[in-house]
Amino acid sequence: MSERTCAACDGELDENAINVTIGGRTVEVCCEECAVKLNEAHAAAQAPTKMVEL
Repeated sequence: MSERTCAACDGELDENAINVTIGGRTVEVCCEECAVKLNEAHAAAQAPTKMVEL
């Protein structure tokens, strides 16, 4: 049996793992805090960037 780890913090997952869908892919996290962090990181990565003229 392979060890399952949290997609956000690499902590070991137990029977209370939470499924989170990010970019159409479902991953497992260990707690609500990691679910929020993963969603925030995904949102930041998808946000448009501002172009700065030099």
